[in-house]
Amino acid sequence: MTLISKTTLILLSPLAFVSCNKETAEVDSNAPTISDAAVKPYPLDVCLVSGEKIGSMGDPIVINHEGQEIKFCCDKCVPKFEKDPEKYLGKLEVPAE
Repeated sequence: MTLISKTTLILLSPLAFVSCNKETAEVDSNAPTISDAAVKPYPLDVCLVSGEKIGSMGDPIVINHEGQEIKFCCDKCVPKFEKDPEKYLGKLEVPAE
């Protein structure tokens, strides 16, 4: 191999790795994550704690509790739920028709 060929090969070889790394580093920020896909949607139109209509007190507070989306009418209901979630989670179970 000639000196020019070796020099060219040595100088250009890092560029091949740079282009590969750039392509694999791209991520679609709009794609749902695994945790988003696994969350069950909130089935009710009322707050799980107070029974008030969701949105009646402004934007609802939304949390993910063990894979279940929970919506509250206001931020004051969240600590009540977190103190005893089992007390409120039973309200999510819809009886079979």
